[in-house]
Amino acid sequence: MPQAYPLLAGYLIAVNLIGFGLMAADKQRAIHHRWRIPEKTLFAAALLGGSLGSWLGMLVMHHKTRHWYFVIGMPLILAAQLGAGLWLILH
Repeated sequence: MPQAYPLLAGYLIAVNLIGFGLMAADKQRAIHHRWRIPEKTLFAAALLGGSLGSWLGMLVMHHKTRHWYFVIGMPLILAAQLGAGLWLILH
């Protein structure tokens, strides 16, 4: 097993926890009518590898589920990342 695998796994766990946490924090801020986390920040966390955590955060918190670009975008980002990962493993 290459030495980079544990680092990559740690990174992916961290960025997915951040994605989930951002969704949870934004939901709480919305409920309490406070300053919100910009949507571009939520998507940035997903694009940096946290798409699974962000998508799960959406589903668990019932947050951003009425916005088509989140409902379609998060699973699409996840699918693209899984496809890229599979391609890298196989090549």
